[in-house]
Parts: sequence; structure tokens; C-alpha cells
Amino acid sequence: MDQTKTKGYKKIKTWLKANKRRPFQFQEDAWQYYLNGYSGLVNAPTGFGKTFSLFLAVVIEALNASEASNKKAKDRLQLIWITPLRSLAKDIARAMRETLSELELDWYVGVRNGDTSQAEKVQQKKSMPEILLITPESLHLLLAQKGSSTLFRNLKCIVADEWHELLGSKRGVLVELAISRIKGLQKLEKNQFLRIWGISATIGNIDEALDVLAPDLEAKRTIVKADLEKKIQIKSILPDDIETLPWAGHLGLKLAYKLLPIIEKSKTTLIFINTRGQSEMWYQHLLNIEPELAGRIAIHHGSIDFELRNWIEDALHTGQLKAVIATSSLDLGVDFKPVDTVVQVGSPKGVARFLQRAGRSGHSPHETSKIYFLPTHALELVEAAAIKEAAKTNNIESREPFIMVFDTLVQYLVTLAVGDGFDDKIIYNEIKNTHAFKHILHEEWNWVMQFITSGGDSLSAYTEFKKVEKEDGLWKVKSRQLAMRHRLHIGTIVSDAMLKVKFISGGYIGMVEEYFITRLKAGDNFRLAGRVLEFIQVKDMTVVVRVSKQKNAISPSWNGGRLPLSSNLGSVLRKKYNEALNKTHQDEELDSVYPLFLLQEKRSHVPRNDELLIELINNKEGFHLFAYPFEGRLVHEVLAALVAYRLSKLLPISFSIAMNDYGFELLSETEIPMDESIAYEVFSPENLTEDITLSINATEMARRKFRDIACISGLVFQGYPGKYVANKHLQSSAGLFFNVFSDYDKHNLLLRQAYDEVFYQQLEEPRLAAALERIQHGAIIITHPKSFTPLSFPIKVDSLRENMSSEELEQRIARMKAESEKIK
Repeated sequence: MDQTKTKGYKKIKTWLKANKRRPFQFQEDAWQYYLNGYSGLVNAPTGFGKTFSLFLAVVIEALNASEASNKKAKDRLQLIWITPLRSLAKDIARAMRETLSELELDWYVGVRNGDTSQAEKVQQKKSMPEILLITPESLHLLLAQKGSSTLFRNLKCIVADEWHELLGSKRGVLVELAISRIKGLQKLEKNQFLRIWGISATIGNIDEALDVLAPDLEAKRTIVKADLEKKIQIKSILPDDIETLPWAGHLGLKLAYKLLPIIEKSKTTLIFINTRGQSEMWYQHLLNIEPELAGRIAIHHGSIDFELRNWIEDALHTGQLKAVIATSSLDLGVDFKPVDTVVQVGSPKGVARFLQRAGRSGHSPHETSKIYFLPTHALELVEAAAIKEAAKTNNIESREPFIMVFDTLVQYLVTLAVGDGFDDKIIYNEIKNTHAFKHILHEEWNWVMQFITSGGDSLSAYTEFKKVEKEDGLWKVKSRQLAMRHRLHIGTIVSDAMLKVKFISGGYIGMVEEYFITRLKAGDNFRLAGRVLEFIQVKDMTVVVRVSKQKNAISPSWNGGRLPLSSNLGSVLRKKYNEALNKTHQDEELDSVYPLFLLQEKRSHVPRNDELLIELINNKEGFHLFAYPFEGRLVHEVLAALVAYRLSKLLPISFSIAMNDYGFELLSETEIPMDESIAYEVFSPENLTEDITLSINATEMARRKFRDIACISGLVFQGYPGKYVANKHLQSSAGLFFNVFSDYDKHNLLLRQAYDEVFYQQLEEPRLAAALERIQHGAIIITHPKSFTPLSFPIKVDSLRENMSSEELEQRIARMKAESEKIK
């Protein structure tokens, strides 16, 4: 069908023309493919209208059929738009409503997520909107409703927005499972017109991304790639002088004054900071150095109260705010037109994340996205040069999809049983057609069914684990209490219990994690939402505070703080170290850190691309071994333990371990045996799995992983709203199950999953193996510096940071620098 001749297409073209716009080729291609029955993936740069490539396709089809409002109230749902972030849904809904109004199409756009009011949800239950913007968790909550199987009768399309963001996570598996069920329900209705589409701007493995989202290889599928390039201007904020012994976090706030002219000359600036705790600190610091920003600057992250977040997003749209400090809560897709400048504070640790954030500025096709990189220590300037090169060559990270996550499957089956019930033969065939479970064995499926119906071999004596039973040929949850408890915790994001923070005089400010509050005494001060607050007490799971007059306060360090370096960025970073001392490069960042590399070369060596540098330093603290694989802190954590274990087999020796994204330190009171032959032996890929298991406490790590698996699979109940179970009790309950399964049920799939997650996600064993292979085929350089080097110093500082206050740390660093400078 040539859709250019249809009335829907002509109406869209007329509408665009009236707004002085015309569609890009990729948008027209997407419309054509959609109307011809294809599923697929749209890949285009940020700011070029990916949303309209699919939203308008559905609208054109509706205009062609002249079916604006002739559906029954329950059957109106035409388009499900899945978004990973709540702020994203609100913004897209606004754009869709404006378009539908201008096109005079009588469709309603609804939003359903954690911020949606109860009244709105009740209204949706009575009568679904034509378009529903929803998170993966809320989509599963829909499946857990009675009568949900009729909701999707006339659904034409499911769109997974920012698909790359969901792909490499269990939330992506939730999307896969929900799509498999909706497709199954539509087959029963003999509706074969459902199309599945994804949208992504930055992803390395685009073909695999499509296979995960639309795995039916016999269906009509396509990838629509925009032949467009988004102009991105990346500028590093360089310090006036470089400290040749850098340390993490030290440089950032010292450079904050250089942001003030950038903020002043821009309409609106988004300042991205990697952690919530740091964002609180930066907000306060910017106000301290420029009090006139008061009322014109705001802070946005996931722990700030919904109403305040809402106000900030609206103020961004209208241009009321001069700057907003944000975490990943504003990373994706949000179109704030006044934003013309973005600042990234500290390394984003990945190319895709950096480009995603850059795209928040100049969010329209012909504008240039401007992003400034502000380093928090000197070595991050090399990362800035690496990011620039990776962006230029389009060296974007892949997102590895999750497979065989049985905790998510267990939760999903109970969700279906809480809803209208399910036929196990039908659901088995449906999940076998998903990417996540295509390799599931029949005996594994039988185990999962046995687990939800009886608790499996080890829990069959307890009635509370007999959740699902058969009624009229379908598996159902018949207990109302079990159903209610299950609905409360649908989803795969397990965090520590969050406590609301409220003024003693009334009014909510946001949320903090329970473990942080347990460290506070009455009268202590902490920062939240840009305010300094005095802790009074915890009452009814609510933190009661008052405004503090103190200037100094601690910032909550929410879990998940540190991002690891991606393998793509690590490989470009090694290349940049190669170039640091030669003068043929074009990188101003490398020019800036040239003195630092001169000192590194003088005291030790600057590692080349195919070299592993090992530094052996002896001082009054002990014997230090520093090694620099540039593979990210997660890999280094395991590699350090592995090398320590292998060295201890040569000689009885014990170590303390520290690491950062560039390398790791082993510190011992005994001289560390090390020469070239020993180095190749301890950095060998042979017997890797066995040696990792012996070098780290894999059982203890799996036990910690099991806490999340136990929560997701419903083994442990996380509590009711306002009365969440304390984290230590969750850990303790999950630990009991872990012990029972380890002792009496070794074939338990949830237990197996805990070990798999440790090895493949936390330890990143495949990446570690690849790094060791690379080291084996390169040169190992061993040096004996007389004092700390520019590469070793930041690792040393990180190892001290855990046990010292910031004042003690500063004093200790000053002494270390002074001692280092005495030694030539």
C-alpha cells in the first residue's frame, strides 16, 4: 500500500505544512512500513522526532479508517507507549495531546505510572484511553487486574520508547513477557494486526535489540535508520593549572566558578551529575558562590517528591529556570526547548550515556547540541578526549539482553494468576517465543510451575508458598491477601526501603534510603532537594525534619552511586594514553594534562595500548603493587582478588585491596614477589572460573544477590506502603532461604540464578577473560617508583576515603603530596 495517497497521510502533510514543517525521510519510511504491517526499530539521533515517526503512523491509520470514536468504552485502546521514566511519559503525553487537538482527532491520551492518581486509574479501569503511556511495571499491574484480557482487543501497536535503556535489564524482560501475553490474547481474538516497535537513539547492537523486542523471525520486521547526523559540540572545561598528583572529586568544585558564565549566557543549562548525593552538594555550592541564582536554579532526582519534580519539569518547559542540576532522572527523551546547554560533571563512564545527555540540549533537528565536560580530577580529561573520539567514530556501547531470569518469570506467572488466570501450556509456548526464555528446558518450566504451586521441593510443607492453584482449567491466585501483596511489589527494581522526608510543620520534601537514616542522630544535618535539614526523628516510617541554619551537612549517598567504565571507553582510553606524550594529537585535553604525563614517565612509565604497567612502591605503609588494565572498577575488583589469591599460592601473604576505573592496588606488610614470569602467570586466563571462585567469596556475593531475587520472585514480602520491612530483615529472611536451598535444594533455579548474576553481571567474567587474553598477548612493564605516581595516587586516595572524614582526608593527602615531592 502506498500511504502517500491515503487521506490520513494527506491530512498529516497539510498539518505539518501549516506548522512550516515537513517530515524527514526516516519518518515517512516508518509510516510506510507501519501501514504495511511491519514491526521494527527506529534508530535516529536525539531531537529529530523519533516519537512522531511511530505516533503519527498510528494516527494516519486511524484517520484512514475514520474511526475516531466508534469503539466501545472498554475497547478503545489503540496504542501502548512504554517508557522507562515517569518524566518522559508526561512530556510525550503533552506533545501527543497538542497534536491530536490540532488534527481534530477525538482521542484521549492517558498516563499510567507511579505518579498517576488513584482517581485516574479508576477512570482508566472503566474506560481505557486510545493511547496509554505506561512503565513496564504498570503494564504488568494491568495484567494483574481482573478482566484485563479484554483490554487489548483492538490494540494496534506497542512502542517501547528508549528501548536501549530497558534492553540490558530485567525491566526489559518484563516488556518482553508483557508483549508475549498481549500477542497471545490477540490471537485468541483472531486479531493479527498488532505491530511491535522500538525507538532508540544510541545503541551498539541494533540488530540484536530488534531480535529481543520482536523475536518472531517469520514476521515482517525492519530497522528504520535515519540518514542524519546530529551536530554535537563537546567542550572541556580546563583547569588553569594541573595538579600532577590528581585525586577523584577534588578538582570539580574548584572549577565550579567556570560554570557561572556558561549558565549566564545560556537560556537554560542542564547540569548532569552522576550521583544524587553529589548533586545535592553541587546545588549548595553553586548557590554559595553565586547567591543571585537563588530561585533560578533547581535540583531534580528520583528521590525528590513528585510534586516538586513536576514543578521543576514545568518550569523547564516555560524557561523559568536558569539551571537545573539533575541525575539520570532527566537523561532520556525529554524535550525541554529552552535547554540550549548541557554540562556533564565528572566522567559519564560510557559513550552512549554522554551522547544521550548531550542530546537534551538543542533538542530540534537543525540546532547543535552543546555539552561541556567538567572534570572532577585531572585524569578525567583523558576520558574526555576518549569520549570525543568515540563519539566521532560512533563507537557506541552494546546493551546485552538478560536471559533466563527465573525470578522475573516466577513473578510474571503469579501476576497472570492474580489477573484472569492462565493456561500453562499456552503460556509455556508464549514464553518460549521470547528472547529471554527461548532456551528454557521443559524440566525448568516444570520446576517453575512446581515452585509457584507448592514452593518446590524444600518449601512444600508451608501453605504460604502454595500461591497458585487450578480452577476451571486455569491457574489462579485465589487468596485476596496474596493477590494484594503481590500487586504491591510488581517490578524488578529492588532498592532499600525508602522513607519519606517531611517537615515537622507539614509538607513533603522527598525520600531517602533507610540505611542512611539509621546512621543519623537527632540534631544531625543532611541535604535533600537543595535544602539543609535537621533530623528530628523517624515517626511512622516518615523522617521528620526542620530547616537547619547550618551551612555544613552530609549528603545522602544513595545506593548504586558509582558507575563503572564501559569496555568501549576503556579501549579508547588506552589509545589516548598512547598519545599523551606525543605532540601529533589534536586534543586540547591531552595538552592540558601533559605535565602530569611527563611526571608519570619520569617516575615510572606511561603505558602504551598493548602494555600492562605494574608499579612496585615500598614506603613506611608497606609494599604496594599497582596495576593498570583500564577495564573499570568492577573488573578491577575481581582482578585484584584473583591476582592476590594467585600470589598467595606462591608465598603465604595477605593483602588489602583498593581500585578505581584505571587500575588496582595490593598492599601488604610483606614484600610482594613480582617479576615478568610471575606477572604473566598471575594475569593468566587459565583456570579462570575455578580461581575466581577460590579468590572471592562467591557464596557470600551470591547470598547478597539472592536478596533481590527473593524480593522479585515473591519469596520474601517487602511490606505495605508506609510499613516497609527493614533492609536488614529482608537480607536476613532471604539469607534463610538461601541456606535452605543450598543445603536441601541444590537444583533450585533461583539459587542457580544468584550465582549466574554474580559471575556474568557483577564480576563481568567474560570481560575479565578478554582483558587477561589481551594482557597475555601484550607486554608487561614492571617499574619501581620511589614515591606515588600520577596514576597510583588517585587509587591510594580512594582507599583512604572510606575510613576518614573529609577534613582528615585533606590533611593526609597534603602530607602524602609533600612527602612525594621530597623524593625526586
